[in-house]
Amino acid sequence: MIEEIATKNIAPLEVPLTHVVRAGDFVYLSGQIAVRADGTLVTNDFAAETRAVLDNIKAGVEAAGGTLADVSKTTVFLLNATLFEPMNVVYREYFSKPFPARSTIVAPLSNPDLRIEIEAVAYIPRNG
Repeated sequence: MIEEIATKNIAPLEVPLTHVVRAGDFVYLSGQIAVRADGTLVTNDFAAETRAVLDNIKAGVEAAGGTLADVSKTTVFLLNATLFEPMNVVYREYFSKPFPARSTIVAPLSNPDLRIEIEAVAYIPRNG
């Protein structure tokens, strides 16, 4: 059974998705974008955008009872390949060894103002 994990720290969107769901001991976070909890987009600085995305992931994982250390897999979507190294600099501020397994894909994003989106999977046992 899948259950929604509610968090007030991620802005609601006008699209048919749930930000965070639990399926057994796994927690899945939909692709997070650079939007603050109040709904404002962060678009002026790529490092700030990346931090906003990772702050949303952190908020979702914490709402499920975990920490970023419980994240086992991420998928990063970047607008272009030149953003790969700047993303890694900020990513290291949030994750440490052993880093989550990760895929990075260069692709256009749903909003033309966005340059990064990250989805995540965390392992957070219900009784752990």
